[in-house]
Amino acid sequence: MGIVKENKEEEKIEIEKDSEPMISKSLEAQIVSVHSNELEVIVETPESAPSVLPKKVKLKEGDGLFEERSSASDDDQVASLLQGGAEVSSDEETSLSIMTQVMLPFLVAGLGMVGAGLVLDLVQHWDVFRDVSELFIMVPALLGLKGNLEMTLASRLSTHANLGHLDNKEDCLSMIIGNMALIQCQAIVVGFLASVAAVVMGWIPEGHFNILHALLLCAAALVTASLASLILSTIMVGVILASRKCSINPDNVATPIAASLGDLTTLGLLAWIASVLYASKESDIWLSPLIVVCYLLSLPLWVWLAARNKHTREVLYSGWTPVISAMMISSMGGLILDFTVSNYKGIAVFQPVINGVGGNLVAVQASRISTALHAAAPLGKMPKFVAEICINPCSAFCARAGHPRTARVLLLLVVPGHLVFMYTISYLKAGHTSLTPIFVVTYLLAAFLQVAILLYIAHVMVHWMWKMSIDPDNSAIPYLTALGDLLGTGLLAIAFHFLFIVGDRDADLGD
Repeated sequence: MGIVKENKEEEKIEIEKDSEPMISKSLEAQIVSVHSNELEVIVETPESAPSVLPKKVKLKEGDGLFEERSSASDDDQVASLLQGGAEVSSDEETSLSIMTQVMLPFLVAGLGMVGAGLVLDLVQHWDVFRDVSELFIMVPALLGLKGNLEMTLASRLSTHANLGHLDNKEDCLSMIIGNMALIQCQAIVVGFLASVAAVVMGWIPEGHFNILHALLLCAAALVTASLASLILSTIMVGVILASRKCSINPDNVATPIAASLGDLTTLGLLAWIASVLYASKESDIWLSPLIVVCYLLSLPLWVWLAARNKHTREVLYSGWTPVISAMMISSMGGLILDFTVSNYKGIAVFQPVINGVGGNLVAVQASRISTALHAAAPLGKMPKFVAEICINPCSAFCARAGHPRTARVLLLLVVPGHLVFMYTISYLKAGHTSLTPIFVVTYLLAAFLQVAILLYIAHVMVHWMWKMSIDPDNSAIPYLTALGDLLGTGLLAIAFHFLFIVGDRDADLGD
C-alpha cells in the first residue's frame, strides 16, 4: 500500500511505504487495499491536502496498459509506478489468455459466417437475385454495416467499459440510448447510399435504368439496415455489460460476436425483404416507395436524439467520413462479387466467410490498440511506448510483447479456423466446389495473406489516427472491415480464377 506525493520543490514523485499507525482515520477511509488488478493511488498537492481524492489505476505493460490518469499525469509517472519500489501485482495478459478469450467468440462468429455463406449460396438462385443482380453489389456494403456501425459501437463501449465509465448507471443508460439513436441514424443513411451506389454501378455497365428495381433496392436496403442494426446493437450492449461483470476484456469478445450474428442476420433479412418486395412489385407497387418515404421522414428524429446526447454529439457530426467511405469501398468489393459470381458459382458460399474472418480478427486488434492508447495518453499525444507509427512488417509481427504478440495470436487462428469452416461447409454438402488439396492450399493462402495485410494496416492506421487527434474507436474499424471486404473478395476471385486456369474445375456438391 502506498501514497504518491507530489513534492512541489523537488518536482519528483516518490512512493513511500506507509505504516498503519501513521495513517489517520479519515485517510484510511479513502485508501483501498491493493487487489490483483488495481492500485489505489492518492495524489496529494500542497494546495489540495485537505481534500485528497482517490484515483484508480490499472497497470499493465504493452498492450495491456489500462490506466485512468489524471490530467497532471505523464508517461514518466507511469514508468515510475511500473518500475518503482511499490509492489504491484502484474496483470499482464499472456498469449494463452488472449487466445482463450478470442477463440470461442471467433469460432462462434465463424459458424455464423458459414451460415451466411450457406444463405448466399442458396439465395443466389432466387428469382429476385437473378432478375435484380444489383443485390449482389449491395451484399458487401450491407454486411459491412457490422464493421461500420456495430463493431464501432462495440469498440467505443468496450473502451468505456475498460476505463470504468459504464459503472455509473446514469452514464451507462445515457450512453446506450444515445448510441442506439446514432446507430439508427447512420444505418438509414448508409442503407440509402448503398442502394444508390448499387443502382449506379449496375446501371453504368448495362445502360438500362429500371425505376421499380431502384425502389426495391432502396426499400430493401433501408429496412435491412435499420432492423439489423437495432437487433445487433441491442445484443452488443448486453455482451459488453455481461463481459464487464464476468471480468472478461470486452475488446476480445464483443466484435467477434457482433460479426457472428451480423452477417447471418443482415443477409437473411436482405434476402427475405427483397423477395417479399419483388413478389409484390406488380400488385402493390406503392409498397416500396412508401417504405422509402417513411424511413427518410424518420431520419430527423434519430438525428435529434443523437445530437442532444453528450456522448454521441461529436460522433454524429464528425463520424460520417469513415462510415460513408467504408460503404463505398465495400461496394467496390460488391462489384467484384457481382462479376465473379456469374462465372464461378462456388465463390458465393466462401465470400462471407473469408471477409468475416478478416474483419473479425482485425477488429479485435484495432479495438485493443485503441483501448491501450485511450488509457495511456490524451488524444493527439503518442505514448512513450510507441516508438514510431509506420513500423516495418517484421516488427509488427515478430516483437516479443505488446501488440505484435496479439497479432501473432490472431494470425495463428486463421488456418485452423478456416479449415473448420471449410469442412463444415463440405460436411453440409453446400456450395459448388470440391475441397481438393490444391483448392484448400490456394484458399488458405489467400485468407492468410488477407489477414496479415489487414493486421499491419490496423497497426499503422490506428496509431496514425491517434496522432492526428482522430478517435480510432469511431473511424478505424469501418475502414479496416471495408478493406477486408475488398481484399477478401478480390483475393478470393483471384484464387478461383487461378484454380480455373490450372484445371481445378468446380464440382457440384450441393446444387
